[in-house]
Amino acid sequence: MCYTITRTFPKEETYGMISQIRRAAASVPANMAEGYGRENRGEYIQFLKIAQGSLKEVETHLILSERVQLTTNQQVIPVLNQCEIVGKMLRSLIRSLQNKQ
Repeated sequence: MCYTITRTFPKEETYGMISQIRRAAASVPANMAEGYGRENRGEYIQFLKIAQGSLKEVETHLILSERVQLTTNQQVIPVLNQCEIVGKMLRSLIRSLQNKQ
């Protein structure tokens, strides 16, 4: 969704907001995978928390993009809603893993 929404941004944002949003969005699953690959529950939880931070970064950049009129509220809301769903799943997974320790 983040790649789709940033396709409409002006070309001068290629190394600015477009790059920031795309990198943060890609960082969420990448950190989840890296943490899982460590095969250590503590490290996995830490990487899940980093993924949460990246997700918040995506949300912030999207809100800023709307405020500076790079995109519209109609385009941003579905992505923010998806971020909320992913955030809830991450929090639940972290809690579940912490309770097993």
